[in-house]
Amino acid sequence: MTARIEHSPAAGAAAAGEARPVARTTEARIERLRAPFSLRCGALLIDYTLPVAVVALFTLFARRFDANTTWFGLGLLTLGYVLGVAFAVLNLFVLTVFTGRTVGKWVTDLRIERRDGAPLSYGRAVLRHLVGYALTLATLGVGFLLAAFNSEGRALHDLVAGTVVVRRRSVARTRRPR
Repeated sequence: MTARIEHSPAAGAAAAGEARPVARTTEARIERLRAPFSLRCGALLIDYTLPVAVVALFTLFARRFDANTTWFGLGLLTLGYVLGVAFAVLNLFVLTVFTGRTVGKWVTDLRIERRDGAPLSYGRAVLRHLVGYALTLATLGVGFLLAAFNSEGRALHDLVAGTVVVRRRSVARTRRPR
């Protein structure tokens, strides 16, 4: 159900042209595979559930201290909103730029990359998450469904930013004895 995007050869001695020991019968390579739509949905669910959970937890604490009448309860409620927004910004922008993953993509073992395989830059992350998600939501979520029907698994926000969501796996291939 996944399409292969590209292969990259194994690093190390094989790439440098050095002779390998005879006892070694396998060589590893990394494949970039199209991220399955179900994993992308799971990652999205995790990414949006966590900030909401932070706000909900602080709302419960604020209710305990009666947020409508006490300054402490109102402060807890405000702190919950601030922490929820801060967590969303850290997750969607900072983590994405430095690791190519959000928390949801880390849990589901997915990665956001540029279409050519290069790491995601800050500008592309901002373009993807602010402009691309806004356009995707403006289409009432139909932009998300493009990932299910696109041959590369790219949603509307991926098309806008020139990105692709992939999963990586190491594949061992056996050498034939001579």
